Amino acid sequence: MANRLSKIYTRTGDDGTTGLGDGSRTNKDSLRVEAMGDVDELNAIIGILLTEPLSAGLHDTLTRVQHDLFDLGGEICIPGHAMVKAERISALEETLDKLNEQLKPLKEFILPGGTRAAAYCHLARTVCRRAERQLTRLSREETVTPVSLQYLNRLSDLLFVMCRVINKQADVPDVLWKNESR
Repeated sequence: MANRLSKIYTRTGDDGTTGLGDGSRTNKDSLRVEAMGDVDELNAIIGILLTEPLSAGLHDTLTRVQHDLFDLGGEICIPGHAMVKAERISALEETLDKLNEQLKPLKEFILPGGTRAAAYCHLARTVCRRAERQLTRLSREETVTPVSLQYLNRLSDLLFVMCRVINKQADVPDVLWKNESR
């Protein structure tokens, strides 16, 4: 593979714009760049989560998700381009179903926490929701693939279930919300 980033600084963004994958330039605070940033942040948080002790299955799933998110970032970076395939949504759903089978049904809301890994996973879930909201905003003004929105929606569900599985595998109970107003 040729060197893609032989020079890290280019000074081309000093005016508050950044280059997109199609060669066009846009403001650094545009909805498109915000969505790319949220997806990148989500990928970084999953990277932190992957430094924690996790089962091989969760580790493999999250590593694959990181690759999907990199593809999604590329898709957002190139207006009109599609990289994330519908099969990836099916794969998330299949994993979600398998993991959810291991868990008791929830009767209360849970708070982020339990183990440190579960807390990181909750953080990833919340950033995933933000990325989804930002991509939804972008979709109102520009073309966004429905698959990318579905992917983030399903991923946030998967991350929620993973939080619970991580705690269960560590034999640490979920932190249940106590409604003091009852």
